[in-house]
Amino acid sequence: MATDTRVLAAEFQYLEAHSLDEALAWLGQYGTRARVLAGGTDLLVKMKTGQVQPEYIIYIKKVAGLDYIQADEAGLRIGATTTLRKLEGCAAVKTGYSALYEAVRSMAATAIRNMGTIGGNLGNASPAADTAPPLLVYGATLKLASQAGTRLVPVEEFFLGPGKTCLAPEELLTEISLPPQGSESGSSFLKLGRVAADIAKINVAVSLQRSGRNCTACRIAFGSVAPTPIRVPEAEALLAGQEITEDLIETAAQAGAAAIKPISDNRSTREYRLKVSRVMLAEALRAAWQRAGGVL
Repeated sequence: MATDTRVLAAEFQYLEAHSLDEALAWLGQYGTRARVLAGGTDLLVKMKTGQVQPEYIIYIKKVAGLDYIQADEAGLRIGATTTLRKLEGCAAVKTGYSALYEAVRSMAATAIRNMGTIGGNLGNASPAADTAPPLLVYGATLKLASQAGTRLVPVEEFFLGPGKTCLAPEELLTEISLPPQGSESGSSFLKLGRVAADIAKINVAVSLQRSGRNCTACRIAFGSVAPTPIRVPEAEALLAGQEITEDLIETAAQAGAAAIKPISDNRSTREYRLKVSRVMLAEALRAAWQRAGGVL
């Protein structure tokens, strides 16, 4: 008889945290036997299909102080339970962090964005996570908390492999911090899926700084082309300190495509990802350069 995957068959104990201390105490007590629930758009699917069977579910959406967006001269701070929809509607994100705004807008349906959180998107550690490439190019820092205290981790060190992060069993991601962007900076995000709002076959983000006709700094990141979201320093190095031209953009895009190592899976083939990566990166570079005030 076919299994009805809409039903949670495995038993678990539901724990509803109302403070960060309470959530961290339960994580410290139950460790690997527990899973954290916020929006549930990833976790509940995995539970229904039997991919994960936690003994304890720790619900954190009612924890005060984890749902916020703060933008000031120090940059942008985002609480881990902030929904994707809230990020999409934030003017500071839309105007100052275009790549993150575009990534969030590309994700799933509105109903899912109303539930899904940025912390959950990162904690799921999918190689195709749409918020990861923008956070990589912005040089984001993640705050991880436990009963022992907090530690700050560069987003590049957070992802260890598909579904794996550097979070210890007793730790909780509480905040994402992005540095301020200069007046002559620009960023962009592009994604290719099978249909609109689908999981990415490939995604790419670019952030750069401009001085006159020169690019003074550039960061490029791809998703869905490796076991984790990755940067491509080979392409970044070609642009930093150079006058930006169409020829240089095409050269950098070719270098970026040559640096990735995608696989074939149920969403796309390795060959297709290699071909479109060059086109997508060139387009993302042009958009970021123009947003920084550059002219081609």
